[in-house]
Amino acid sequence: MHIRQPPRVERGEALKYFEEVNNAARAAGVTTALWDPFSYLNRATMQWRDPALFAWIKSSWTTRSGTASFDKVYVPKSSPIAAQTLTLNLNGTAFRGLWQGSTQLLAGRDYTVSGSRLTPTTTALTRLTGNRAYGVNSTLQARFSRGLPWSIDIVTNDAPVLSNSTGTADVFTIPTQYRGDALAGMEATYADGSNAGPISRNPYQEFNQAFSPDYPGGTTILTPAFLAALHDNAPVKLTFHYYSGATVTYHVTKSGGSVTGTTS
Repeated sequence: MHIRQPPRVERGEALKYFEEVNNAARAAGVTTALWDPFSYLNRATMQWRDPALFAWIKSSWTTRSGTASFDKVYVPKSSPIAAQTLTLNLNGTAFRGLWQGSTQLLAGRDYTVSGSRLTPTTTALTRLTGNRAYGVNSTLQARFSRGLPWSIDIVTNDAPVLSNSTGTADVFTIPTQYRGDALAGMEATYADGSNAGPISRNPYQEFNQAFSPDYPGGTTILTPAFLAALHDNAPVKLTFHYYSGATVTYHVTKSGGSVTGTTS
């Protein structure tokens, strides 16, 4: 049975990658192939697991699509709502406007465009987030003169909250209230500033190999491979990076087969 792990590459960045690679291959007259480690195609049903991703690949065989610097706008739940700006990547297209479903948003009232800078207004974000429940409150589409529309999720979040934990070098999880945010990366360093973990050339550890988010379970998993690489009785500072831009620091210490995690 194939078990899917959380994607290690942010979805919007993956779409931009496939769009760019296939466009470059088309321009150069190169035939591409998609290597599928059971992640893209359901072999039992012969259906794409992510039809939207394949649509981006297929579209790029014949034309370009516009994108933006990110596919989310994060709105902090506990702070006043402010206008936020994304950078449009036109890729030779022309911007045609923002839609929510079949409803076109109004330029000036709901968003402004200055050059390649697209800014949803405070008025629009207030309406789109509603009661500001954590997570995706609404989804917009930036439409262009050709190609596929670019989806933009409007997300309410606060900085994630981690809690103290104990476990073993085989099973260790950090209780995590994600509060609408999503995990992007993790740094690991010892007290002297040297890098900790299986990857020693820099502090950033590999997604799903050293750590992994469990959103339904409300935890962050530190893998046995990561913990096995830690020095015994040497405190490690972890810095978790989230897509909203938030960072949270955590500390773990391995002592024999036991692992302790603390927020301070």
